[in-house]
Amino acid sequence: MTQMNWLVVYPEILLLVAACVVALVDLYVTQPTRCLTFWMTQAALAGVALLHGLALQNGLGAEGAKASVYAMQGLVVSDPMGHLLALSAAIAMMITIAYARPYIGSRELLKGEFFTLAMFVVLGISVMISANNFLVIYVGLELMSLSLYALIALRRDHAVSTEAAMKYFVLGALASGFLLYGMSMLYGATGSLDIPEVFDAIATGQVNATVLSFGLVFIVAGLAFKLGLVPFHMWVPDVYQGAPTSMTLMVGGAPKLAAFAITIRLLVEGLSGVAHDWQQMLIVLAVLSLVIGNVAAIAQTNLKRMLGYSAIAQLGFMLLGLTPTVVAGSTQLAANGYSSALFYLVTYVLTTLGTFGLIMYISRQGFESEEIADLAGLAKRSPWLAGVMTVFMFSLAGVPPMVGFYAKFAILQSLVSTGDSTYLILAIAAVLLSLIGAFYYLRVVKVMYFDEARESQAFAGASYAGVGVVLAVNGFAALALGLLPDGLMALCRDVIVAALAG
Repeated sequence: MTQMNWLVVYPEILLLVAACVVALVDLYVTQPTRCLTFWMTQAALAGVALLHGLALQNGLGAEGAKASVYAMQGLVVSDPMGHLLALSAAIAMMITIAYARPYIGSRELLKGEFFTLAMFVVLGISVMISANNFLVIYVGLELMSLSLYALIALRRDHAVSTEAAMKYFVLGALASGFLLYGMSMLYGATGSLDIPEVFDAIATGQVNATVLSFGLVFIVAGLAFKLGLVPFHMWVPDVYQGAPTSMTLMVGGAPKLAAFAITIRLLVEGLSGVAHDWQQMLIVLAVLSLVIGNVAAIAQTNLKRMLGYSAIAQLGFMLLGLTPTVVAGSTQLAANGYSSALFYLVTYVLTTLGTFGLIMYISRQGFESEEIADLAGLAKRSPWLAGVMTVFMFSLAGVPPMVGFYAKFAILQSLVSTGDSTYLILAIAAVLLSLIGAFYYLRVVKVMYFDEARESQAFAGASYAGVGVVLAVNGFAALALGLLPDGLMALCRDVIVAALAG
């Protein structure tokens, strides 16, 4: 704990240096396509992904607690779960930037600050994922959040985008305040900012129970804000609809992985001694999110707004995976729930990337393609694009053999395996509410295949051949992981077991 151990934070150092270099090099780039800085950014993110991939392999090769390595005098932890999430975040950002390039290029947003801010978002995510201290979590959260605020406001001449940035900033600042206030109360209750020491203080009973309870409420509220759960969901549909689609994907993709990481770090690794309290709160948040998210999405005609409400419902379903351990009390059942939630989130981010990527692919200057009716007749104009979108919609709806079906099945299995009637009722409610959600996903498929086309112009994304390839691979991955989910599921379970052991 007293060692600095700089090797552990090499990926973050690489990201920081790369972001500064790209910002400087872009000053001398005159190409409107920004080829040089685009590929420099992709190379840096690929390097970060490679480092985390190697560290993940080494961590899983270690035994028990040896899989976790501490650095920066105990402020940072390097464990397999963190490496998997950071690896996924880096890949997700690479795909996001690839999809965004034609979209922002046609709207005069393809500038060096886009690439620099995107790398700072990943840096904030990496810091949050590897945090072992309350203040490090907060520093990473602010770095990620401030970069996202700036990205959403990048289109300064667009009133709707500016409004979305203001809403996200105000409500995001409120969420950060909730989280920081909760952390300060936990510090007052336990006398420490280090997550393992907080766990030890609660386990030995050396805490102020009243202050701890209040702090826990604020922590859960702050996490719910960042995940976009009901009743802290007000910003999600407005930001999803108002932000440029590329920035919407920035918010709806990789940052969800960071929110999951700090949920595990704070609630499971730090506050598992009061799990009975926070898991009751999570159950309420999950059910409310499933109800409000699915019901509200039915009424939407804007595709991005519908996907915003869909995100609320999807993350509510994921949250169910974090709830079964109160009854279970065993590491095995806890690992089942947490690994199912991790698998669900990783595959949800994969599907979200493809969905928004396709929206950007078929949009063009002056035509955002963000209304559901804008997809009318897509099957006649481009059968392969309609097929890829169908894969994504079926996956979000949980239709086999897409990966979304297996992800939902894994969550339901973790609930039912507890053998408790409360969780059985939760599982039944989740299935019924998912049936409601299937309606608005299948409506998109119906519009693509059975409605008459309203547009006939070429797709903007077609001018970049690589984007179509990435989109096709994205769709294939959503299908292939549904047919062969065992590898990723086993990996998720291994990293969760290592995290619980550490």
